Amino acid sequence: MPEDKGWKSPYLLLTVTMLLWGSAFSSSKSVVAQLPHTVAALLRFGGGAVALLAAVAVFGKPAAAPAAATPASARGGGRRAAFAGVLGVFAYNGFFFWGLSLAPSLDAGIVIPVLSPVLTSAFLLVTGRERASGGRLAGLALGLAGAVVFFFGAGGSAHGGATRLTGDLLYLLSAVCWAAYTLIGPRVLAGIDPLRATTYATCAGAVLLGVLAAPDLGEVRWDGLPAGLWLNVVFLAIGPAAVANLLYYRGVGAVGPASASLMMFMVPVVNTVCAMVFLGESFGGLQALGALVLLSGAVLAVTRGRVPARPRARTAPTAGREPSEL
Repeated sequence: MPEDKGWKSPYLLLTVTMLLWGSAFSSSKSVVAQLPHTVAALLRFGGGAVALLAAVAVFGKPAAAPAAATPASARGGGRRAAFAGVLGVFAYNGFFFWGLSLAPSLDAGIVIPVLSPVLTSAFLLVTGRERASGGRLAGLALGLAGAVVFFFGAGGSAHGGATRLTGDLLYLLSAVCWAAYTLIGPRVLAGIDPLRATTYATCAGAVLLGVLAAPDLGEVRWDGLPAGLWLNVVFLAIGPAAVANLLYYRGVGAVGPASASLMMFMVPVVNTVCAMVFLGESFGGLQALGALVLLSGAVLAVTRGRVPARPRARTAPTAGREPSEL
């Protein structure tokens, strides 16, 4: 099948996706600087839920259902997707936004997108679900060493001390949640199209984030919030939470999950630039070394020392899978 070119190029769509996801860390940090972290999480994903519901209404024409599909199985798929949202949206973002209140977004952009695939690969190897190649084992060992150095550097008093280290450990819990979400996704979200799965998961997570934020809502002086903050919230809800997912699914369908997963490593690069330029954040020398080692190990673990080949024909993304699973 001929490749799409110009604005339809799958690599362009994936690049835009990574730019949106990479910028979301520093944008979320700026919101947390003006609101309780629970409220910031609710605004981002409550708005994201609304945007995704609108996307379902406009673009969510159901695909042809399998012969064995029934209304009951469709409802079951929706319930499973909502359950997945408890882990992948509520728990993940609860830890993430809490961490943002304590540590720089610069750290989040390294720990979460880089360490999540390392944790996922480690679990698959330990449980025997994937083979342990030499390249993958070397990558995991390198990634683990880099993580140790990174967290040790975060505890240095000159760059945040115990508070920054606590925030980074919360980012680690977010990475654990995302890795677990990745592992359960194929089974939990099977039989439902990706857009609807993402929408149900986001809505369920947003409801729970609303419950978590309820005690803090009364402390916010809503009439005093600047217009810039609301523009930032709108960007986070529509861009990283809604548009990026739609573009990602289309890109994955064109180039395949292996090639798309490699582009995920653009996220820490984009985040580092945004955090340094717009927020003035920085690494200590030891943290920077740990980040480079961790990133190198993650790339090696994911690729197993090989560059994945592009599939011959464009295929639709597997129904029900989230970005990290792909």
